[in-house]
Amino acid sequence: MATFPPGFLEDLKSRASVSDIVGRKVKLIRRGREFVGLSPFNSEKTPSFTVNDAKGFYHCFSSGEHGDVFSFLMKTEGATFPEAVEAVAQMVGMDVPQASPEERRHAEQAKGLRDVVGIAAHFFQTQLRLPAGREALAYLKGRGLQDATIKRFGLGYAPADRMALLAALRREAITDEMAVDAGLARRGDDGHVFGYFKDRAIFPIADAQGRAIAFGARALGDAQPKYLNSPEGPLFHKGETLYGLDLAREPAHKAGEIIVVEGYMDVIALAEAGLPNAVAPLGTAITEAQIKRLWRISTAPTLCLDGDAAGRKAAGRAALRALPILEPGRSLKFAMLDGGDPDDLVRQEGPGALRTALDAATSLVDVVWQDEAAKIDARQPEQRAALDRRLHDLAREVQDETVRRYLINEFRARLRTAFAPPPLPQRNRRDGGWNRPEQKPARVLARPSGDARAVGEAMREALLLYGCCARPEVAETFAERLGLLKLSDPAFDRLRTALVEILVEHPTIDADALRATLIALRQTPAIDRMQDSVQKRRLPPALLGDAVEATEWLETAVAALERSSAERRNLEQARTFATDDESSWSAGVADAVALNEQWRNKINGR
Repeated sequence: MATFPPGFLEDLKSRASVSDIVGRKVKLIRRGREFVGLSPFNSEKTPSFTVNDAKGFYHCFSSGEHGDVFSFLMKTEGATFPEAVEAVAQMVGMDVPQASPEERRHAEQAKGLRDVVGIAAHFFQTQLRLPAGREALAYLKGRGLQDATIKRFGLGYAPADRMALLAALRREAITDEMAVDAGLARRGDDGHVFGYFKDRAIFPIADAQGRAIAFGARALGDAQPKYLNSPEGPLFHKGETLYGLDLAREPAHKAGEIIVVEGYMDVIALAEAGLPNAVAPLGTAITEAQIKRLWRISTAPTLCLDGDAAGRKAAGRAALRALPILEPGRSLKFAMLDGGDPDDLVRQEGPGALRTALDAATSLVDVVWQDEAAKIDARQPEQRAALDRRLHDLAREVQDETVRRYLINEFRARLRTAFAPPPLPQRNRRDGGWNRPEQKPARVLARPSGDARAVGEAMREALLLYGCCARPEVAETFAERLGLLKLSDPAFDRLRTALVEILVEHPTIDADALRATLIALRQTPAIDRMQDSVQKRRLPPALLGDAVEATEWLETAVAALERSSAERRNLEQARTFATDDESSWSAGVADAVALNEQWRNKINGR
């Protein structure tokens, strides 16, 4: 986190009138000692937003937002605190001091290089309007850009003469070395310095304050590459910068939506069409740093990509890049266009067509699921298993525990739906058989730990079996533990064995199909006994709740019967000891007591 010398922030706030800063975005009217205006945070017709210069704060009665000049820029533009401080300092003509000598040296170097890049930007803009820039201007006009748009984005032209820019910089007392450091020139193997851009349309790339820090350039002839960016340097870091963010940030923050497109012309074309909230990465796949920067403005930025194979591949890469850093409430959306890019779509069909595509955007989890599912032959069980493993591994990459848990559950639900076995034969029963009673889910999770023990082990076994049959989608996760159990009631134990075999063979089976299959396996007497036992008591509400509640209930029920099963085994083992062998008997009893204590701790959550 950036630090500032003592007293600097207070000095800056004393020079920065809140009404001046806020007044750049909100129309304010003086009323006594305060200013009022319409809220920049909510849509309203009656002013509820006030600014008090004497106290140095603003307050919005409709939204409850309150703060100073820095927080205003952070909340209306999505700026970081250091960016807001720098922006306010620039507005009032102050330099931001640096705390350490190294920081001061770096800041001085950056300021000098920004000045150089600013001079170059002006040079390129001037060249666009001269005879040498006629072809570049025709290209921009041919793409449908108006003069106002060309001026707003500071578009220009780099002459065919590589030395033209260097000559202009030298007249401003700028050395060739500074031009190289600023990414405007490069030095050949022979030591000769020449301009980096030649005969190209120029697109200035700005920082958060709208100051040019680099350039993008498009070839006008057959030169390769077609698009070229400034090299990385002290000012410009491609993976952290988004083209057009300085102009898009405020309208995007206001709209609560930011659109990510592929290139400069897409950004500019959308702004021309009335969609000024678009940005673009700089010739590479979107990075984690860029995604986090977008999240300061919108919780779900929309990546607008071509619907062809390349666009879908780019969507998949972006989704995987974002997956590990997902946070609660923050994700990405993907609008896939049917052929062409956003620029073509807007020019040919109008902004409405793009709006329709944006409204139909696909979620990140959909993109991941579709991409991974498309890689397998779903007819092969081992391929389905590979998909299951791959999705689970991807979900485990998510750093946030809550998002990771929900994503695993979502993938599991999709796997169940996609690969459900064909319907099993149903058997009609006149008595209606096994219908779950109508009950409202309880908010408090009921556990079979208190009164369940009182009704005896047979009741606990009946409840567990009923819960597994009623919620097979949850019971499937306990199949291995159920397979190791041995119930005290022989009929219930046979039902348990049949139940486990079905869950393993058909992991996505539903309750009705499970019952029909158990009946076909001649488990009707055990099912009827199970139902009779359960109907004698109130059904645990957790079994009718969501998957989390049902899972917790079954976990507790399985653990209780695991303990009972272990106690029975220990008791049987103890009975085999010779009663005249006191040491053997004592050891057996001690082992049984220790094991029982372990299960008791497990049940009690210790």
